[in-house]
Amino acid sequence: MDATLRHFRRSDAPACIVLPTGAGKSLVIAELARLARRRILVLAHVRELVEQNHAKYQAFGLEAGIFSAGLGRKENQHQVTFASVQSLARNLEHFDDQFSLLIIDECHRVSENEESQYQQIIAALTQRNPGLKVLGLTATPYRLGYGWIYRYHYRGFVRATDTRLFEHCIYELPLPFMIRQGYLTEPTLIDAAIAHYDFSSLMPNANGYFNENELNSLIARHPRVTRAICEQIVELGHQREGVMIFAATVRHAREILGYLPQAESALIIGDTASDERDEIIRRFKQRDIRYLVNVAVLTTGFDAPHVDMIALLRPTASVSLFQQIIGRGLRLSPGKRECLIIDYAGSGFDLFHPEVGTPRPDSDSEPVQVFCPACGFANIFWGKTDSEGQVIEHYGRRCQGVLEMEGEKPQQCDYRFRFKECPHCGAENDIAARDCHQCGEAVVDPDDLLKRALQLKDAMVIRCAGVSFTNKDGRLRITYHDEQGEELHESFDLNHNGQRAVFNRLFGRRFNGGTEPRTFKSADEVITLSSRFTAPDFVVARRHKHHWRVRERLFDYDGRYRKANQL
Repeated sequence: MDATLRHFRRSDAPACIVLPTGAGKSLVIAELARLARRRILVLAHVRELVEQNHAKYQAFGLEAGIFSAGLGRKENQHQVTFASVQSLARNLEHFDDQFSLLIIDECHRVSENEESQYQQIIAALTQRNPGLKVLGLTATPYRLGYGWIYRYHYRGFVRATDTRLFEHCIYELPLPFMIRQGYLTEPTLIDAAIAHYDFSSLMPNANGYFNENELNSLIARHPRVTRAICEQIVELGHQREGVMIFAATVRHAREILGYLPQAESALIIGDTASDERDEIIRRFKQRDIRYLVNVAVLTTGFDAPHVDMIALLRPTASVSLFQQIIGRGLRLSPGKRECLIIDYAGSGFDLFHPEVGTPRPDSDSEPVQVFCPACGFANIFWGKTDSEGQVIEHYGRRCQGVLEMEGEKPQQCDYRFRFKECPHCGAENDIAARDCHQCGEAVVDPDDLLKRALQLKDAMVIRCAGVSFTNKDGRLRITYHDEQGEELHESFDLNHNGQRAVFNRLFGRRFNGGTEPRTFKSADEVITLSSRFTAPDFVVARRHKHHWRVRERLFDYDGRYRKANQL
């Protein structure tokens, strides 16, 4: 509450709060609405959430309206209104009054598309009150193919460099913290010991979902797998209070149901009638049903704290959806000690540290801490460590730290660990930049440069697998080593101001992966620390009389040509 009040007292920028499933988002919404002096609108995408949030608010002894066709109520005269997105978007003319605060539950669902229902609602309400505050709540602040839904985290780091609807994350309760403190149930993830599906040959769409016909075809080819899985679910589930089974398709769900104990099992799909669905859920919560099979309808807004086993038989490429599904089993319940999670689909997500944004470069990469030499921020990048845990390589591009000056908007630290230098003004740009962010001129495309060089008869291009330094007659001699044994050489006189400046701009600035930029004054100093220099990915030379003269060194290459030792 305090974080929300502090933020909106000094800013109108939309903000979000991150709370794991089971952490009490409905109670937070209710308390914020209770504290409000002016009109409040609370949005949710499914009627279950509208009803759940409304019930928590009424538990304070307060009255509020519901505007949801699915719940058969269209009330808009109360100070606080709980509404479904679909119903409100179709009836915006009934909400001409000014609202001071718009709260969006499950706010990771808000699209950037201006034609979306969420955006239409926000635009209409902002037009009526330019000072409208927008607050989102979610357990999963990211979307597949989009990344993080906010830009700045209140602990001082950047999540997204592009514009986001939610400018700030103002508060977060991490899932591991909630479990350690006993506010959520410990999840126990086990491997599917009997059988599992191999969905690796199928490709998901942009939202992480798979083609239903392709899923049915794959599952139909392996009927014994489904039977073996269900036998294991029954074997492990007969001592469990509530078992939720997530199926891939309706046909798949019906097949699963046929292998489960008839008297203890039920199925909910999108076409299940509302009355029948409510009755099934009531019986499940009362423990009359032990096994509840569903197809993509009980991932959010479903609250059954006694669930202590989850079987995932459907694939997903969305870490957000995966976490939402697992969250169904993490609420506390009397006598519940842990929740058994079995992933028969081989999703491979890390529940506590999901990979969001930059994908893991390779299987050997792990999260590493890299301090920014400019602002001191402790970045977390993909990287590699040695046997003693020291970082030997990282893949970070730009510092994620946020610089906040009083009276000014927060800005991301502009220090870059990997960069492309503008040939016109010398500014450092992202390695994928096409135009310089400072002077606006076109930045050399490394692929075009390599393509032109490879077409020249008097040019040599090597994939640089490493670099070594020697002292030759007081000059620093650099040897670039190709992966197949070719070599190129060049020398710098570090006693000469101009050549020393060029060397330090190329190599000193990138020393130790860009984490310790420094100025070198002598060849011996360079040689002493030679193992910590960053080598270029490609070196281009042109023939000059009887030897090769280095013309270009491509650092931090990101393009279509293969680098050294890449297969």
